[in-house]
Amino acid sequence: MSESKPKPTLREKGRLMSASEIERTLVRLAHEIVEKNNGAANLGLVGIKRRGVPLAERLAKLIGAIEKTTVDTGVLDISFYRDDLSTSGLRPTVTPGAIGFDVNDRDIILMDDVLYTGRTIRAALDALFDHGRPRSVQLLVLIDRGWRELPIEAQFIGRKVQTTDREIIEVKFNEVDQQEQVLLVERVD
Repeated sequence: MSESKPKPTLREKGRLMSASEIERTLVRLAHEIVEKNNGAANLGLVGIKRRGVPLAERLAKLIGAIEKTTVDTGVLDISFYRDDLSTSGLRPTVTPGAIGFDVNDRDIILMDDVLYTGRTIRAALDALFDHGRPRSVQLLVLIDRGWRELPIEAQFIGRKVQTTDREIIEVKFNEVDQQEQVLLVERVD
């Protein structure tokens, strides 16, 4: 019989971003993306499942409005690529078009809500390259909280937040959580 650890109790320490602050940050990030990439002609935005997906969709709309064009968006499921899960199974089967568009020779912006150890992004890069060979890959995160275990850095950052190892950043998006905010919470043992 296996013992499961009880879920840690979390205490809210404060709200880091409101809905309007998230929106303003995304508008700024959209302009930064357009500027750094000289437009949106070859861009593809890929959201890491779960909360990277609404980021990609919202930024595609904002960039599309700025550049008067449609920006491809896709979804990347990294469930089977994680190094913190059992590795007893076979490599995942990649189905063509699972992202939603062809990534070959495209400038891909990979998106996630929080950058922490870098392990999620490492898994996402493995998954992305199983779908093709992009011309370039850039990383966008809403929150960079430090504590990297791998040499991974984001090119586009909504906000940097210094945290302790007991603190957790909770990003809430209407599309997933039916609320819109970024919270700083702390584990209480």
